[in-house]
Amino acid sequence: MSEFAIETHGLTRRYGAQLAVDGIDLRVPRGSFYGFLGENGAGKSTTISMLTGVLSPTSGEMQVLGRPVGDEVKQRIGVVPDGLLLFDRLTGREHLIFVARLFGLDRAEAARRADELLEAMELSSEARKLVADYSFGMRKKLALAAALIHGPELLFLDEPFEGVDAVAKASLTALLSGLVERRRLTVFITSHVLEVVERLCDQVGVIHRGRLIAQGTLQGVLAAVPGAQSLSDAFVALVGEGRGGTRRLSFL
Repeated sequence: MSEFAIETHGLTRRYGAQLAVDGIDLRVPRGSFYGFLGENGAGKSTTISMLTGVLSPTSGEMQVLGRPVGDEVKQRIGVVPDGLLLFDRLTGREHLIFVARLFGLDRAEAARRADELLEAMELSSEARKLVADYSFGMRKKLALAAALIHGPELLFLDEPFEGVDAVAKASLTALLSGLVERRRLTVFITSHVLEVVERLCDQVGVIHRGRLIAQGTLQGVLAAVPGAQSLSDAFVALVGEGRGGTRRLSFL
């Protein structure tokens, strides 16, 4: 068994003349909480789309859970995309049971897991409400529950904390941390909330204009950036390119 949950060599994706992901070599250890960081448009979501089989690479190689990405791997991963894909005309409980059945769970086990996840996400009181009537934060939690219901080995989270209130954020981070600590799961997360990433992640990678410019343990990346006291300091130093100056506006 490979020591890496994700391993890529020269992974590249082009959209016509645009080079969205430029030959990246990812190494995500099994059982790690890996923060994949970059500005908007840096290539984060495109990378996740390739690793989960939604997009094909233009060139390069990748292995997820020790195998090329295919149907077998897709059964062993969970995904919460940036744009939530939920069935609005189902109740929260019906949605989870439906997803579980798609993964081959029998009806009784699907219902048991759905109820357990709804309780863990503090959604039990909303279980019989239509998803269309859920708040944005509730939809985020339901999407995470759906990604976990089949017991994945690897979880991809694309901006999971965007639009989530502080209480929900705390409960989600505690749940995810517990899963990783018990070595039940590898988590690959993108987020602009760097203080949460710094608290959760033991491994980080920084992508800038499609290129992986830093990767390793959190402490190793911080140590490699002179003067960095936090992940935010290191990130700005790596990708800021001197853009921190104040610019005056003529009309204000």
